[in-house]
Amino acid sequence: MTAQTTTPTASHHSSAHVDPAAQVADAGFVPVQTRSERPHSFEPADFGTPTGREVNWKHTPVAKLAALFEVAGTADGVAHVITTGEQYVAAPLAPGAAPRGEVFLAEDVTSAVAWQGAPDALHIRIPREEEVAEPVFVTIEGKGADLRADAHIVIEALEHSSATVVLQHTGAAQYAQNVEIIVRDGAKLTVISLQQWQDDAVHTSAHQARVAADATLKHFVVSFGGGVVRVNPSVELAGAGSEGYLYGLSYADAGQHLESQVYLHHKGPHTKGDVLYKGALQGEGAHSVWIGDVLIGADATGTDSYEANRNLVLTEGARADSIPNLEIETGDILGAGHASATGRFDDEQLFYLQARGISEEEARRLVVLGFLSDIVQRLQIPALEAELLAAIETELAEVDA
Repeated sequence: MTAQTTTPTASHHSSAHVDPAAQVADAGFVPVQTRSERPHSFEPADFGTPTGREVNWKHTPVAKLAALFEVAGTADGVAHVITTGEQYVAAPLAPGAAPRGEVFLAEDVTSAVAWQGAPDALHIRIPREEEVAEPVFVTIEGKGADLRADAHIVIEALEHSSATVVLQHTGAAQYAQNVEIIVRDGAKLTVISLQQWQDDAVHTSAHQARVAADATLKHFVVSFGGGVVRVNPSVELAGAGSEGYLYGLSYADAGQHLESQVYLHHKGPHTKGDVLYKGALQGEGAHSVWIGDVLIGADATGTDSYEANRNLVLTEGARADSIPNLEIETGDILGAGHASATGRFDDEQLFYLQARGISEEEARRLVVLGFLSDIVQRLQIPALEAELLAAIETELAEVDA
């Protein structure tokens, strides 16, 4: 199937369709496997209702997301509060109002639902050449597990600006969200998405970014809370010399499903990319999913790219799915690679610590903290780092209880 893309219009409709799972039985049918070939549409009906057999849904508990397959019709499910940096909030963006839709192309039903269900998009705009010292902090508070909301958020860093934007999700809701990220020439932007939901929250989010010439994007997905949380970042390194650093941290408890499908597209020459996601899992039915796709395009000469996923399974009954993929369309690159590893405690590390008088319980705690703190320290926000390390300590205490 040939992928189609659309530009948002007044009707936001496309003739592109996701392949229904029923077609698998048709003679000669070959389902879309490559992330870059997936079709796009702003019309939810074009995708149909996921069955769990589609390539982009087969690791997801789709039945638990059923409420997000239709437009909410109300925004009562969440409240968006600008905690700091209110001066960087521009006028809301209706569909078709630039820069909304400049980068974003919905590639599944929930992202199309969020597009249609958000009549006004929150627009965070960092002015040209401005260096913002304190993070712009947006709290997204769920009002109840039975309440629905759709949202589209645009984060735009103008030329040669510098800023950090934090999206913190708390409470509970059934929430379909899009985050559109535009990094103009020479800008340096960090976007941190924190999922600290209550256990009964359901959250899907499509993050799509374009990074222009000599610009840098650091993107973090940190998921601790929520019943089902699916945050899928897609970053296009479009300009020459652009850089993208995609980091993730998750800690899944019993019954939790935490998922990220990551896509990094090296499009311009001399681009640099680094993807590192780490996760810990504990408890019966704890499930994490990481799918990493890297595409080095035909014009992306001089590219340097690496992606990795590491998972630490702490108890019986937990499961981590990890699938790295790499496509290279040019031979003129500096380097490219990928790696994935899922395992239990390193017995040698535990023995080393216990041989020095450290109890087994404390040794396990130190190993997990050392494993996960690598991502936490990359945030470079001391208060937030301390908060997350404390959250990890709380999770570890539940293992030992």
